Amino acid sequence: MIGDDFTFANVRKVACAIARYVVRAEKPNAGVLVGYDTREASEESARAAAEVCSMAGLPVWIAEKPCPSPALSLLVRQRGAGGGIMITASHNPPKWNGVKFKASYGSSALPSIVAQVEKELATVLANGVPPLPPQRDQIQILDILSPYLETIDKLVDWERIRAAKFRFVVDPMHGAARGLLRELMARHGIACDEIRGTRDPLFGGVNPEPIEPHVEALRRAVLAGKYDAGLCADGDGDRIGAMDRDGTFITPHQIFSILLWHLAGTRGISGDVAKTFSSTKMLDKIAEKFGRKIFETPIGFKYICELMLERDILLGGEESGGIGTKLYLPERDATVMALLLVEVMAWHKKTLGELVAQLHAEFGEHHYGRVDLELKPGQKERAIEHFSGAKVTSVLEWDVARREDLDGIKLYLGETGWLLLRASGTEPMLRVYSETRSAAGTRKILEHACAIVRGL
Repeated sequence: MIGDDFTFANVRKVACAIARYVVRAEKPNAGVLVGYDTREASEESARAAAEVCSMAGLPVWIAEKPCPSPALSLLVRQRGAGGGIMITASHNPPKWNGVKFKASYGSSALPSIVAQVEKELATVLANGVPPLPPQRDQIQILDILSPYLETIDKLVDWERIRAAKFRFVVDPMHGAARGLLRELMARHGIACDEIRGTRDPLFGGVNPEPIEPHVEALRRAVLAGKYDAGLCADGDGDRIGAMDRDGTFITPHQIFSILLWHLAGTRGISGDVAKTFSSTKMLDKIAEKFGRKIFETPIGFKYICELMLERDILLGGEESGGIGTKLYLPERDATVMALLLVEVMAWHKKTLGELVAQLHAEFGEHHYGRVDLELKPGQKERAIEHFSGAKVTSVLEWDVARREDLDGIKLYLGETGWLLLRASGTEPMLRVYSETRSAAGTRKILEHACAIVRGL
């Protein structure tokens, strides 16, 4: 939390650990890039991190203005840097902030790299940050956004998009992706407006996460302006959300499915699929139709990234809207996924709602829901233990066919769907997920499971 455990002193300690890692395991002469989002204290924390890295003798480039996490990742890879430091708390509430490390390949640090940085951090915590003066001549300002826009501009068929004559409204939620989609659309003569595009460290009083209920402003804008679709990004621009023209929220699962169906089917691009444990089973059916393997990982994009580096993965993603493609980077990126979604609409001349309906008609209906529960100490653990136990043989009228514990505990309810309970890795809460054949069935299972958890 900002002012509690997120302090300039702690940022300096983490930056020192990252600098030590880069010196020992990467190319220190290639230096480090530092970026930051629009949160309170982000820019000042980025400067503190840059100064600490310069103390270690590393060349440092710091972003001239707030930038999305994937933009920093791209520049780290394009410049062959030793790594990148991103000051952000991503989609989390305004009171939080944090430090991400982007590795030289341009994405989340793999678990093996995280372990090395943590080892260096233990040394820093024991001995303190060396009392050396910053080498400010080692720090330069860098335009991260221009080369980022130049790169992603080449990923889609702009002529086809322009011919479709769709109108869009984008919602960066006051975060680091503000202005980017609107700029790209304007370059190619696509009608596109933007809401919540000013810098606001409080994100307009909502969590900068592109899911309901935080996207109500986008729904109102879509309906009022009679736009064909609304496109949304989280606080650091790596998670996508979308809204159909009738105000229906298009879930990240549906976005992932639409993109896979298009890239693997319509465009016939090679590669398999990587998804996290809480993602929709529709992906399995689409992958099977097009002869692609499905790899399932624990929740966290670092696991998706690891597979994308090791295998030919066309599309990898998670239920929170973080999706990446081999066409670009082994990294989630809301702006790139929004561009691809716009291309799908233009290619098939269908709205997002029509695309979802087409997938449901072909692969069966899949309705997903999630509830986040803030609980008393010990309740999370008791909930996982309860649903893991053999005594739970059914959920309401649905029998438990089998269980999986890859990340949390997942109960498969025959042909109906599934229920998953998992302790959040970033927030003090239990996440309860479900997917069934109907929206009413999903709500019913979630309400039942949450009532049991609250009573434990």
